[in-house]
Amino acid sequence: MKTYIKPLIWALAALTLTSCEDFLREEPASFISEDQYYKTREDAINAVNAVFFFLNAQPGQTPYNVLFNTGMNMAGDDEDPGPGATNPDVRSLSVLAHASTNLRVFEIWQQHYSAVKRANVALEKIPEIDFDETLKARLLGEAKALRALFYFNLVRLYGDVPLITEYQKFVNAADYAVARTPSTEVYAQIEKDLTEAAAVLPASYSSPDVGRVTAGAARALLAKVYLTKASLPLNLHANYVEAVRIAEEVISPADGGKGMYGYALQEDYSRVFLPAYKNNSEYILSAQFKSNSMSQGNSESSRTIMSGVPGLPGNYAHMVRYYKKGDDPYFSIYKLYAQGDKRRDVTFVRHFTSPSNGRKYGIAFTNPPVPGDSVVFWNKLWDPDVLSTPAQSAANVHIIRYSDVLLIHAEAENELNGPTAKAYKSINIVRKRAGLPDLEPGLSKDEFREAVYLDRRLELCFEYSRWFDLIRQKDASGKGTLVRNLHEAGKTNTTEKNYLYPIPQSELDNNPLLTQNPGWE
Repeated sequence: MKTYIKPLIWALAALTLTSCEDFLREEPASFISEDQYYKTREDAINAVNAVFFFLNAQPGQTPYNVLFNTGMNMAGDDEDPGPGATNPDVRSLSVLAHASTNLRVFEIWQQHYSAVKRANVALEKIPEIDFDETLKARLLGEAKALRALFYFNLVRLYGDVPLITEYQKFVNAADYAVARTPSTEVYAQIEKDLTEAAAVLPASYSSPDVGRVTAGAARALLAKVYLTKASLPLNLHANYVEAVRIAEEVISPADGGKGMYGYALQEDYSRVFLPAYKNNSEYILSAQFKSNSMSQGNSESSRTIMSGVPGLPGNYAHMVRYYKKGDDPYFSIYKLYAQGDKRRDVTFVRHFTSPSNGRKYGIAFTNPPVPGDSVVFWNKLWDPDVLSTPAQSAANVHIIRYSDVLLIHAEAENELNGPTAKAYKSINIVRKRAGLPDLEPGLSKDEFREAVYLDRRLELCFEYSRWFDLIRQKDASGKGTLVRNLHEAGKTNTTEKNYLYPIPQSELDNNPLLTQNPGWE
């Protein structure tokens, strides 16, 4: 019997070990591994939705939900941190006293590259999924357009940046080190992505897809890219030709263009911003917000509201900048609007009415040169339907809208050919809606340029555009105006180094191939 017992024991042992191995092998239950995902049409849609997340997500700050204000626009000449903005990184940046260790400088970099990574994942994984080819092409086009937008922001803020267009999934940390790519090459990729996206994206969407990237949005962004390349710091003048051409592919025939997207200015400027009218004919691409729905509201709104108003929670973190000009110690962008400019009283309010007691609350100035002067507050993201929860405003944040394209066209046409009839037509469409008289023929090229610059500032203020304009615009001699403009606004810390943000110090520490921008070493 012994001769049979040993084999039986070994057989039982082997069976037991095999059974234990099977029993101990776990399939992940709390998460889905990458190999299990990216299999279906829904997975492909979710992959692109994950890129959109970085436009407007909550909680926290994402580029088009607060971060571009606290990390960029407060450095300009129109905005300041208010009493409710106590973060020292925000306050140091607002007076151009920040360093490469500034948290907001890092967050803008980090959030943009996180979005780029998600776009790269979508662009690699979606082609492998078997589903409708038309939808597949559209989703890939959206991913490319969004990647282009995020790189466009990065290259304007930081200059030469690492250009990563593939999904990185290395084991060794050293493999993630990527050197800076010349900005001209980054722009070439941006142009390629937007051109390819425009070729496959639809002209419009129906519900529930309204708000996604369209062909018109890709072309409008491309026109802005060409205008920026033609401006400072690259100063590649030939790109004005493409800026004019692409802008005219977006501008509707009624306004002198060839675009068939149905874009038109809203007759009432307030309807551009009020949530009840959002995604209208003037909208081209916006970060979408929805009130009181899984924290999808626009938290910027509550930051512009004066604190202490009963029934209207606000922390007054974002305020209009005031500075001395002439004999007025409280000058601001508000006073740049001409009398009768309909944009002024949509962009700003002088007081808030308490929903609890009906009283009006504001802040008066003792300003002898301007009797009755008072503080004004930003108003573009106001949502009258969520007074008790203004941090859940449903107001969208415009990334690019039709008036922007008209002003891009006017500026590029003027730089290319002088103030032609086409250039006058585009700027006067914007001015007419504002209730202003037309600019009359006879302006010089330099005078027309200054007129466009002013209308851009007034039309697009508090829409994350001012800093990008400050760092690219020039005077009649071709010299940049950033330092002059900010010194005039009292920000005397501004120097030539501020044309670029510093590369975040933590990125330099982790990536030995990166170098710092001039003046920030």
